[in-house]
Amino acid sequence: MSSNRYTYGVIEQAPLDIDVTGVDGAPIDTVDYRSLSAVVSEIGTIEPERTDENAAAHDEVLRAVLQSDGGRTIIPMRFGMVFKTENALKNVLRNGRVAFRRSLNDLDGMVELGVKLVAKEGSTVDRRAVVEDVATRLRAVADTEAGNDLYSDRLVFNRAYLVDRADQPAFEETVAAIRDAYDDSLLVQYNGPWAPYNFVDIEIGAEGR
Repeated sequence: MSSNRYTYGVIEQAPLDIDVTGVDGAPIDTVDYRSLSAVVSEIGTIEPERTDENAAAHDEVLRAVLQSDGGRTIIPMRFGMVFKTENALKNVLRNGRVAFRRSLNDLDGMVELGVKLVAKEGSTVDRRAVVEDVATRLRAVADTEAGNDLYSDRLVFNRAYLVDRADQPAFEETVAAIRDAYDDSLLVQYNGPWAPYNFVDIEIGAEGR
């Protein structure tokens, strides 16, 4: 049995019962330190392969935690964060305890939602006007936003939003109104809820991993 701990994120310490398996099909467990728990699974390598299956499993674990017990807050870790021992992971929880606690408090009750606007084939749009209009509408129903890359010539808008769970229906109504307003020229893509990847700024050092 491996002592390596593949780590998905950090939550408030409490019982966790989710019906999903993690990277490489491993069962989910936790490593606890004081008021914090790291969501983990055992893994036989310290450099897991980023296959489509493993990436999907990583996201599914985070989403399952996010939706458990009526909605929980999790600080997500990037794909491939593996610690060689449980003690090494506990050291990270101990050394980063203040930052983790601050983030858990700041993100309490929040989820990340994503919105993309893609120009339909052959359509012409005033990109600046569209971005200004859509951003104004979404800011009214979100806590904050983060811009993502426009990785395609047809991609007009690509942003992530931090939204209170209670405001998610209003956010979705706003997305629907945007879709109706731009149906002739733009494809509106809405995704989430996700763990708040774009709104966490905690660096995990390599020492001890």
